[in-house]
Amino acid sequence: MRTIFAALSIAAMFSTSALAQDVVRIGVEGNYPPFSQVAPDGTLSGFDIDIANVICERMEVECTLVQQEWDGMIPALSANKFDMIVASMTITDERKQAVDFSDPYYDVPSRFVAAEGAFEGYSPEELAGKTIIVLRNSPRAKYLEATYPESEILAVDREPAVYLELAAGRGDIAFGSSVVSGEAFLNQPEGKGFAQVGETITLTDSVDGGVGIAFRKGDEELRTRVNEALVEIMEDGTYDKMAATYFDFDITPPHARD
Repeated sequence: MRTIFAALSIAAMFSTSALAQDVVRIGVEGNYPPFSQVAPDGTLSGFDIDIANVICERMEVECTLVQQEWDGMIPALSANKFDMIVASMTITDERKQAVDFSDPYYDVPSRFVAAEGAFEGYSPEELAGKTIIVLRNSPRAKYLEATYPESEILAVDREPAVYLELAAGRGDIAFGSSVVSGEAFLNQPEGKGFAQVGETITLTDSVDGGVGIAFRKGDEELRTRVNEALVEIMEDGTYDKMAATYFDFDITPPHARD
């Protein structure tokens, strides 16, 4: 009976909304510029960090940021280490089995990157037999597996590592975020001699559902309040002003565009 009571108590604790606590804890990463990065003094900054802070302001709650390695994000949320994740997490059917998501708060197209002049295009025929580098277990990786069956896929654990592996010559071409490839690689010294290949690619809805904020299953109160805050900042111009400090193109999710 004590075992059953303990199990029920734990379930009740996890089913209570995080808004009932004094502080809402937000899981962030810190290794995904310009969305999140850590300064030498430990200060977190980036678009994800700004979104987390402004949502807390609009909800009128106190929040604290909890830095977490990417691979442990969902397990840490489930273990109650924090209450929601603001870390550029793409909404997928697989992830929705483990967490609930807010409405998308941004959407960024994908891009191929290779040595300058190495490829004129990126069709499956042109990349047959070539090694494509991509983030492991990502919608982009699934897209490559489905679309480029004749290519070798080299999966790595972090988005910035996609381009470091390319620069090190461990693959022929990289596939990732059009923002990260530019900001974290092509605009840096290590990106000299490399360029984006072809046009941007918007993955289909079945593969990529935009980027959302993740919550533990059942915390509908927190999810609703966050969605209301997102609508508010998108309607009053706050979102556009924040995004303009990082991007020179529209990252607004399709559902929020005029």
